[in-house]
Amino acid sequence: MTERVVIVAGGSPDLWPEVEGYRKGTTVWIGIDRGAYYLLERGILPTMAVGDFDSLSASQLEAVEAVVADIHYALPEKDDTDTQLGLALALKHYPEAEIMLIGATGGRLDHFLSNLWLPFEPRFQRHLRRIKLVDQQNTISYYLPGEYQIEKEPDKTYLAYVCLTAVAKLTLYDAKYQLTEHNSEVPMSFASNEFIGDTSRFSFESGLMAVIQSKDLT
Repeated sequence: MTERVVIVAGGSPDLWPEVEGYRKGTTVWIGIDRGAYYLLERGILPTMAVGDFDSLSASQLEAVEAVVADIHYALPEKDDTDTQLGLALALKHYPEAEIMLIGATGGRLDHFLSNLWLPFEPRFQRHLRRIKLVDQQNTISYYLPGEYQIEKEPDKTYLAYVCLTAVAKLTLYDAKYQLTEHNSEVPMSFASNEFIGDTSRFSFESGLMAVIQSKDLT
């Protein structure tokens, strides 16, 4: 059974997390547009490539077409972004796998914001706990109302609780900076918090949230 799907969008590989660890176990790689070519440059053969491929030169597209067996072509003018198409295919073909989206941060802010809110689309929302956005400095996870315990990533320093909508009764139980049943009327980020142990608990009653574990570049 597929353990993990890594969806690689077209953001600069300079901002990717360390991908060698993703090669272990059963991992499927999906290249989104230029992301498919970036994977080939890293010596990784995508299982699937998706997009209109308008960001590739003719020779780069030929290189992708020569080795990738499963290519899903899209028209440049379409309702879904290439990343939306890739995520939909990942969820269809690998309904139990963890999904890591890389190459989705940095660059254009409109692209980043589109990717940030992507898991909350109604068609994706029931899967959002399996979806993470990851780059060189950050891991972004998603939450619907409830109570949760999160584990500290060993290489990360900071912890942020991000209200992507209005959020009711947000409680941070055992982080360095705590809250009790706080109501946020507008989207906001409670940034630069920290773990005080290996785990941290939080809860909220309504709204949509992301949690970001991050680090400074050294």
